[in-house]
Amino acid sequence: MKYEEMKNILSMTSDPVEKLEMVMDFGKHIPDVPDDAVCTEIKGCTSRAEICRLGKHFYGRADSVLVSGIIAIITAMVEGKTPAEIKKMDLAEEFASLNLNLGTGRLGGVNSMIRFLQNL
Repeated sequence: MKYEEMKNILSMTSDPVEKLEMVMDFGKHIPDVPDDAVCTEIKGCTSRAEICRLGKHFYGRADSVLVSGIIAIITAMVEGKTPAEIKKMDLAEEFASLNLNLGTGRLGGVNSMIRFLQNL
């Protein structure tokens, strides 16, 4: 699913519980990681999480459906972009604009994912 579609779906409600259910649904439908993708474990996540890359295509996986959904959103933000294009993006501001009610631990993981992507 493209990022703009995810953003539109999340904008349909202001209920924080419904939003998190939507994020978890994104996580249930995250594409499988190709065998030849290069994966990096994201340190700072409360769950085991990896972001994987194959050229300009991004994938991910986690041992939590919620974190899988967060990875789905973040990888959709950068899908098809080069490292130079990603560096120019304000991923933190864009993610914050989704108004997800995440705890401190999850936000730490989000920040770790963003740092990883901006340092490719």
